[in-house]
Amino acid sequence: MTPVHTNPALHTALRDVLRLHSPLSTLLAPVGGEVLCVTAQEVTSQPGADLVPPDAWLDRGEMTWLTREGTLLGLLWGEGGPVPPDAVQVLTLLLSAARQDGPSRETDVLITQLPVPALWLSPDLKIRQVSRPFLEWFGLTDAAVMDRALAEIVPGQPELVRALEQAAAGRAARLPEMVFQLPDGPRPVRGETRPFFGAGLAGVMALWQDTTAEHVQAQQIQALLDTDVPTALLKEDGAVLQASTGLLELAPPTAVAVPGAPLWAWPCFADVPSEAVQQLVSVASGGGAAQADVPLALGGTLALSVRRTSVPGLMIASSTPRGSRASAAPAGLVAQMLSHLEDAAVALDHSGRVQFVSDPAATLLGVDAARLLGLGFARVLADLGVHAFTPQGEPLPLPDWKDQHKNFEREIQLALPSGTVRTMQLRGSMLDLEGSQGGKPGLLLSARDVTALRHAQAKMRHDARHDALTGLLNRAGLREVLSRPPSAPEAVACLGVEDFASLTAALGRTAFDHLLIQLAARLNDLAAAYGGEAARLADTVFAVQLPGMGAAEAAGRLRSMLAAPLRAGRRDVPLGCALGVTDQAAEDRLADAEIAMQHARQRGRTQVSLFEPGMRAEVARTFELEDALTQALGGEQFTLLYQPSVRLSDGRPLGAEALLRWNHPTMGVLSPGAFLPVASRMDLLTGVSEWVVKAALRGRREVRSAQPGAFADWQVSVNLSLAELQGSAGLGGLLPLLRAEGAPDIEVTAGSLLDHSQDTLGLLEQLRSLGAHLSVDDFGDSSTNLAALTRFPLSAVKLHPTLTARVPEDARSVTLVQGTVDLAHRLGLNVTAVGVETPEQLAMLRDLGCDAAQGYAIAPPLSTPDLLTWLKSYER
Repeated sequence: MTPVHTNPALHTALRDVLRLHSPLSTLLAPVGGEVLCVTAQEVTSQPGADLVPPDAWLDRGEMTWLTREGTLLGLLWGEGGPVPPDAVQVLTLLLSAARQDGPSRETDVLITQLPVPALWLSPDLKIRQVSRPFLEWFGLTDAAVMDRALAEIVPGQPELVRALEQAAAGRAARLPEMVFQLPDGPRPVRGETRPFFGAGLAGVMALWQDTTAEHVQAQQIQALLDTDVPTALLKEDGAVLQASTGLLELAPPTAVAVPGAPLWAWPCFADVPSEAVQQLVSVASGGGAAQADVPLALGGTLALSVRRTSVPGLMIASSTPRGSRASAAPAGLVAQMLSHLEDAAVALDHSGRVQFVSDPAATLLGVDAARLLGLGFARVLADLGVHAFTPQGEPLPLPDWKDQHKNFEREIQLALPSGTVRTMQLRGSMLDLEGSQGGKPGLLLSARDVTALRHAQAKMRHDARHDALTGLLNRAGLREVLSRPPSAPEAVACLGVEDFASLTAALGRTAFDHLLIQLAARLNDLAAAYGGEAARLADTVFAVQLPGMGAAEAAGRLRSMLAAPLRAGRRDVPLGCALGVTDQAAEDRLADAEIAMQHARQRGRTQVSLFEPGMRAEVARTFELEDALTQALGGEQFTLLYQPSVRLSDGRPLGAEALLRWNHPTMGVLSPGAFLPVASRMDLLTGVSEWVVKAALRGRREVRSAQPGAFADWQVSVNLSLAELQGSAGLGGLLPLLRAEGAPDIEVTAGSLLDHSQDTLGLLEQLRSLGAHLSVDDFGDSSTNLAALTRFPLSAVKLHPTLTARVPEDARSVTLVQGTVDLAHRLGLNVTAVGVETPEQLAMLRDLGCDAAQGYAIAPPLSTPDLLTWLKSYER
């Protein structure tokens, strides 16, 4: 970074905001072709526009994204915890006003950026994303591996496939050690895999580690163990990794030593398994050093000692000359062994002076190893300016090493003379060297750099809690936030974007994703203003936590936020959303908000629902209906009732309206209003309409066959949705039947005739040509277009029950009915009154000129057998 001299007013403002609101925070922001680094003390910059946070930001502290309408304006990091909302708001406004280059590329924490070989696989083990190191290993490109099965890239590894299938089933697993055949030669690797979720998708994450150095180290250790002295390198559980020729020669000639078996099971010892050897290993694995005379299979005893080494998890067993100290090791052998370790290692004597420094340790400290020998290590670190911190970033004083008298292990942050901070796994082991003064033990310090590992883990933790497209929390991240009981009332809201398919078709998926990013930015800004969080739960479903407000206020603020259209290129795009809100302090508030959102969707477009406990049962009932509706169509659960209509001039029955009922196994008899909206959402309305038409024609046949003389022209009318027939092949599937038997009479709602399209006219003409008489149902209710009565081929109108309910008592209603009848007759249309309940209504409607009537004053809805019985009284 270099000092900056451009735009001093903006720099001063940014620095002053940090000094006033968050003096311990740091800001990174792209402005004018450079990236500013702003603290309360200074402003520096570097060329470019990419925001790359330092490693330390991902390992500790709190990082906040500054966004405006989906554009990333900067990264704000505070080591002491969350950055105050005031600072976020003011800095966002300043940076937004300073932007001259328009929206920039969003910074995503992607798998491609992991510093280790890694893959994100789909559940069927096809590659979704891949890290750069993996591509470099195999000499491939993104295009060469995307959507290919991993088995094609790494063939002949059935154990690998089985481990990945286990992860796809939801269980983490260690990948088997194997050898990858790479362009630059074979490479031994090991790895691990686990389920991984991102961008609303489930999959499998696999990571590998190059173990070439370990294999080389094993070969080097084997060379060191090529000695006549009985010696073995062990794991902490006693398994033998390497054994010297001296140890192998102690076994009987016919015995076979098995590498990997525990030392006490080796055939060189008497009474296998040897309890004495097992006891030595147990003592040494606990951190001590143990020695005992162990009986041998060929006779005699072996003075055997077992102790831990400086390498975590490894122990060494060797024979010890009688009278020598078991834990003492030749200094030359220690130096030779340490020189082959990958870890940084420093051996100190009892006074804390350096006796040996490995090359990795010298490189880490940036000094020549020879210059450190004989110096006090504590003084060396102080002179070099090395500082230590806890993993949480708290200062950690370096100890005086000569006071260390026991083994230890811990993770620290090490600030090095080069100015970098590395995460190190530090281990201290007591070390007895030959020739040590007074037999006092020294100390072996070994440090393994785990910075890349912690960086990768931090990124994976971030990805596990955040949505890849928008940067918001995902469902798991929001659940974690909401798991903490609120200290004050707060609202949780769910938003479901509507018309997803049509918007995607009109704009394209990329433009639609841009709309989602803008929506996410608005939600994030709104949540941040009240100290809450926003999240993306699914492709088009978002949630927001708004502390300090009730459900009604939250709904109002969200509707106000959604009122302004979003931008897609040069177009303003209004975004409709179903909104569900709760402010109840329930354990699963998010589920309550989602239930309220589902309730809002069921009520219609862009509706808002405030959660009530009864909604759970209502939503559950809807799901139960959806589950049972498909079975109802083929399971003979539907039935038709028939409500007759009579000619008012002579009381002669004319026909009947078919009324659909569902005999639900557990809910009883359901009317169409209870399940047809569900059928429409499930695209089952066409199937239901087909069933109704076929059943109505069957009922018509039964009446005509039972009374051919009196009712040979008996008609049945059905209600059909013109919108459903226009948008499907429903009518086409019924054409053969309608041509053969003649169509039933068709009733359409007055509202459906508001559509004056040629399609509607053509559909009605086709139905009339098949023998249907067409009538307008519910005439006089809601929207009724009188021009439709002349445009479409109609035969009759059916008055809505609200027009007849107040006849004859209400004079205005009588006048309205009379006017409607006169108008219909002038247009050549018959009039049927619906919902006639009393003889007085029936008489008045006859006097007013209605042609026909139906209702309980005539007959209730009847089953087919009851209808036939009722009609017998009219035979003549």
